[in-house]
Amino acid sequence: MLLKINPDNPEGRKIRQAVDLLEEGGVIIYPTDTVYAFGCDMMNVRAGDRICRLRGLDPVKARLSLIFEAISQVSEFTQQIDNQTFKVLRKNLPGPFTFVLNSNNQVPKLFKNRKRTIGVRIPSNNIAMALVKELGRPMLTASLRSVDEIMEYFTDPIDIYEDYKKLVDLVIDGGIGGNRASTVVDCTGGEPEVIREGVGLLEV
Repeated sequence: MLLKINPDNPEGRKIRQAVDLLEEGGVIIYPTDTVYAFGCDMMNVRAGDRICRLRGLDPVKARLSLIFEAISQVSEFTQQIDNQTFKVLRKNLPGPFTFVLNSNNQVPKLFKNRKRTIGVRIPSNNIAMALVKELGRPMLTASLRSVDEIMEYFTDPIDIYEDYKKLVDLVIDGGIGGNRASTVVDCTGGEPEVIREGVGLLEV
């Protein structure tokens, strides 16, 4: 299914339609403030495994990320955040960043990597934020890569739909997406360390 949602003012009934699919264990493709991404309910292990298969990832080795509604929600799934890290999060989120933090026991078994870390995303995108708010808990996410030799990521939701209409339950058309992923910042070792340069310019 292809569902067009207003990126500036997402229609509530359409957001609810997408969240109904998430709650039923569905996998969707949706826009973020960087690239289009796969998404599912973080509590649904089967849906998370589907995303790993679609991305060609080993669930044991995959470094998966969660979309959060707010920084206050992040603390429910991570070990205690020190003051320096909290200040960095507050300065840069919402925004095009993935912050790697130490997770706690609240993270579901879907996260099978032994490093006990998760990627934290709070994208500056109205559709993504509306989805997480309506779902009531974080959404598992993984960026949607393209097999194109020139374009690393899909940007046109119509092209995405043509390629994935039989593989996912819903593709959300939120307009043309970007072609650069988020900046990844590792905050597990004290000083924040940029481990992948992306769209975001980190403020410390």
